[in-house]
Amino acid sequence: MIGFRTTVAALAMMAAAATAQAQTVYKVGSTPTGTPFTFLDAKTNTIQGMMVDVIEEIGKDAGFKVEIQPMQFSTLIASLTSGKIDIISAAMYGSPERAKVVDFSEDVYAYGEGLVVKSDDSKDYAGFADLKGKKVGGQIGTRYIDALKASGAPAEVGAYDSLPDILRDVSNGRLDAGIGDYPILAYNLAQGRFPQLRLVKSYKPSVPGPINIAVKQGNAELLGKINTSLANMKKDGRFETILKKWGL
Repeated sequence: MIGFRTTVAALAMMAAAATAQAQTVYKVGSTPTGTPFTFLDAKTNTIQGMMVDVIEEIGKDAGFKVEIQPMQFSTLIASLTSGKIDIISAAMYGSPERAKVVDFSEDVYAYGEGLVVKSDDSKDYAGFADLKGKKVGGQIGTRYIDALKASGAPAEVGAYDSLPDILRDVSNGRLDAGIGDYPILAYNLAQGRFPQLRLVKSYKPSVPGPINIAVKQGNAELLGKINTSLANMKKDGRFETILKKWGL
């Protein structure tokens, strides 16, 4: 009897191991410069953040593993459509333009852009019109930079790969102002990383919208799993716990 029980236990362990080995692993594109949504943690040399926690929790709920792939924001869509990654989980708006080439999940979080200037610039900027004649920086691949150019207000719009680059150039005077995701700008300044800058509280966002998780077009099965798990997380409080962790 003991031998029989041992054999059954061994078979169960082998079956569990086989299931674990067979568990699907999805490559997830995230950016190293989108604190607190996604960022490179220097201590662990891994990508961390709110959107990393969300997709990892979704994976646990839906029964798949995730492998986070760091990459620049401007390369995320191309990496997804070419098959280099399977999912995008970053601070990316599910805009109508992007929805033409990838499929987006239900809304994860929503916000608009913020404006940063040097701390000695006391003007109460309210919108793009107040940036007339200014040199303003925006991040490549975002809706903000296109909206800035379309407004015709700034004298020059600088295109940057990352928000820290924009913040540095506003700090050193190469730019008069910088536009970027409001929560990311607020988090960076709250950490004291750019003491010579201020986030303009009077500014009203011109390009508000939700951020979403993206999958390759036509991957309805994966998208369905993501949406179901996201809904579960929002119902049972796990999503709220993640938001609180990152001060959102």
